[in-house]
Amino acid sequence: MTALLSAGILFTFTAIIFVLVKWGNMKLVGVTPVRTLTFIAILFTSGLDVGLIMFPLTEFAGYADLAASPEYAFSNPLAIEFGYWGFLIWSFYFLTCFYFVAIEPKVKFFEIPVIKFINNAVIIGTCAFTAYLLLTNLPWYLPQIGDGETVVSSFYLIVLAVIAASVYSSTSLKFVRTLSLSSTWMFLGLIALMWLGAFTGENGSTGDFVATISLIGNYFGNIHSFVLPLNDYHEFYLFWWFAWSIMIGQFTSRFVGGLRTWQVLGAMLVFPSIPIATWFAVLYYYHLNSLDTTGFYSIAMAAVGIVFVVNSLDSLIRLYTDNLNLTVERVGKAKYIVGNLVAMVLLTLLFKFDFLQIQWVGALVISLFFCCLAYILATSFTKVREIDSSPEGNDVDFNKIDLAR
Repeated sequence: MTALLSAGILFTFTAIIFVLVKWGNMKLVGVTPVRTLTFIAILFTSGLDVGLIMFPLTEFAGYADLAASPEYAFSNPLAIEFGYWGFLIWSFYFLTCFYFVAIEPKVKFFEIPVIKFINNAVIIGTCAFTAYLLLTNLPWYLPQIGDGETVVSSFYLIVLAVIAASVYSSTSLKFVRTLSLSSTWMFLGLIALMWLGAFTGENGSTGDFVATISLIGNYFGNIHSFVLPLNDYHEFYLFWWFAWSIMIGQFTSRFVGGLRTWQVLGAMLVFPSIPIATWFAVLYYYHLNSLDTTGFYSIAMAAVGIVFVVNSLDSLIRLYTDNLNLTVERVGKAKYIVGNLVAMVLLTLLFKFDFLQIQWVGALVISLFFCCLAYILATSFTKVREIDSSPEGNDVDFNKIDLAR
């Protein structure tokens, strides 16, 4: 699987360079364009999940253990954590977003029945994996409920409620938009809250924050080291990002509102990376100085993580139900909610009991990338070569946009 992953990464970056050279200045307009700020909020909150909130504090020590993982010696734990979550890795989303705005309407590769089936299986499986991550990390962040290690019945009930809320939210795009903006502000509020706790008073100063976040600069000095997998754990992350890439590109492509191709890439690389870098720097300072994160802080982190999960799941549930024509309008609200709830719960349990792995989903997505390229070369090369604008029917008049439709 390492060879497939490496081939997929090299193909992705080669394709991005080609897109920038050929279509770098082309305006991209999705079928439901929104203003840039809203687009960035939708991108950020749909493209990330509970792992952003819950993983770092559990991972810093592992990245610092050079006896067990000497491959991390070239950098520091904060830069490595950022490399696993920020900047370059977001280009995966850019490529798929561009594809679904500009190329897929001409090629229609994802309308082929077997491809449509595989695509929606990927989306459904990754949705369930997101819920599974929440379930397995709750004991660490909410030790008040259990022993801090074991998944108890209360955690299953929390995840069930989260899935139910996500399914209900997906019934209307106005909920998706509101949740995207709300979860963005909640995350920024959490950063501010924990920043104040770390860098004011006796715990530290603004200078300590500057010194801590500057450690991320080592990532940019060693960015080439993060392209191919460093070890099995890095492979897990890369497969995870590939698993998300098609569906996030497919979802966010709807909302691009007239940015040029190079601007979409810049927005995807830079804007999500700023809060990620700030958040990780705050958490790393807590880790380095053994500052207490239990009690109120851990509850706040769990709460924001739960909102992130709801926001991610509702976007993706909306996506695969639209793809499969299992919309509320067609099947009815009750059947829609019950059907999606049962499917998500069962698949989450399959991940919990190791019947499914996210690496398999990522490998499937990489295979789709190569199949798509082969299909274009065989059937649609001339059509793709002649693309010089977004589809004609897409409207960028924001006064006419109704996200509730």
